[in-house]
Amino acid sequence: MELKIQAIHFDATEKLNAFIAKKAAKLEKTCDNIIKAEFILKVVKPETAKNKETALNVSLPGTDLHAEKVCDTFEEGVDLCVDTLLRQIDKYKERQGK
Repeated sequence: MELKIQAIHFDATEKLNAFIAKKAAKLEKTCDNIIKAEFILKVVKPETAKNKETALNVSLPGTDLHAEKVCDTFEEGVDLCVDTLLRQIDKYKERQGK
């Protein structure tokens, strides 16, 4: 699985990158035919609460899955996006008959 992390309007820390890599591994454990996982992290309007926008795009054979959350921290956003995508992957696997 190819992992891509995009940080828009800020520099992602090593700690945040490691956290994302750990969560991506959880996705890969659930579904081994993920082609690419792309995390897009964006700071929207600095100085306000809930200004961290996290989007997660996962490419699977024949389909792309997407989740987007706005939270106080990127860790929370990544957690919620991964949880959402785990449910979407389960549905995808059911449709595939696996």
